[in-house]
Amino acid sequence: MDKDILLIMQEDIKRSLSKDPSKVKWGMLIDLRKCVGCHACTVGCISENVLPPQVIYRPVFETENGKYPNIKRNFIPRPCQQCDNPPCVAACPNKGKATFKDKNGVVVINYTKCIGCGQCVPACPYKARSMDKGKFYTENTPALQPYETRVSYEYGGEWKRENFNLPAGNARKCHFCVNRLAEGMLPMCVTTCIGRANYFGDLNDPESLIVKKMKENKTVTMQKVTDDTPKTGNAVFGPSKTKPSVFYIL
Repeated sequence: MDKDILLIMQEDIKRSLSKDPSKVKWGMLIDLRKCVGCHACTVGCISENVLPPQVIYRPVFETENGKYPNIKRNFIPRPCQQCDNPPCVAACPNKGKATFKDKNGVVVINYTKCIGCGQCVPACPYKARSMDKGKFYTENTPALQPYETRVSYEYGGEWKRENFNLPAGNARKCHFCVNRLAEGMLPMCVTTCIGRANYFGDLNDPESLIVKKMKENKTVTMQKVTDDTPKTGNAVFGPSKTKPSVFYIL
């Protein structure tokens, strides 16, 4: 029996963690042929990062093409694209402090340095950033539920959602679950995918499963997300000046 790809990728991660961090570049490959639109990745991410209303790191856009009876539905997960040339970082007035690329190529946010100006949000061509307004799903009910006020461990910190504590008021985004990666664990969206549509690992490691899959298949990057994408699912694929680290198999 073949080994589950999750186990293979976890071994890849542990191997990369033993290397010089400056030589590791995390990346993701999403095989859209395998995505069934179950939204398990979205829900898993919300749970892992204790995300409030209107903050979704991993939406899955849906589109329908063709005419009856020849109809085809497509599902397109859209995490942060972790660009090599991120416009969001350039737009931040707190240069190099509030949002920046870490040593592994992941675009991160320092919640203690973010001033909540929101300038990075419209700068992202993938609409991958949003503002945390400090809201709760169970507001105006008899009591806030514990699952909404528990601690989140994003970026290796401890963030408890109460009394408008950080990251409330800040910009937020997908970060490949860097706190999980530091412990040798895969991003939550990868582990919750029932179709095994996600490949994750070190793009600089020729022995990693993600690199092998990219060599075996034609891949594309996302160029932009339009204003109507959440409604129509129509994301634009093609070369991008932002140089994403998330790749797709169509």
